[in-house]
Amino acid sequence: MSGRTHIKRFRARRDSVPAARHHAESILTEWRLGGLIDETALIVSELSTNAINHAKGTGDYFELGLRRRNGILVLEVSDSYQWRMPELRTPSLDDLSGRGLVIVDALAAKWGVRPRDPGKTVWVHLGIEQAMVS
Repeated sequence: MSGRTHIKRFRARRDSVPAARHHAESILTEWRLGGLIDETALIVSELSTNAINHAKGTGDYFELGLRRRNGILVLEVSDSYQWRMPELRTPSLDDLSGRGLVIVDALAAKWGVRPRDPGKTVWVHLGIEQAMVS
């Protein structure tokens, strides 16, 4: 099955992080992509938390998009904060935060950020081939 898409909005508050993660897990189960649940859940948690922490005060929601196309799962988290794009950095051992994109970078086949009006979308590509569950 190719070409499936699912987009859902979540309120920009802390209890939306587990809700977004569980929603992604449910969609992947429905799409028979159980082999990607662990990586996807971790990435959704990191990106949703970033949207809530860093886009605070700019909107009351973030969007989680999941797309299945051409052997790739495309995961997107969008928010309305348009003035600062996320950047991969190397945190020191003493830093209490700043590891989210390091985790995303380690798990993703590819990832990036693109502007949207208003705000930005952080997108992640995960390969589907080895994750298929019958």
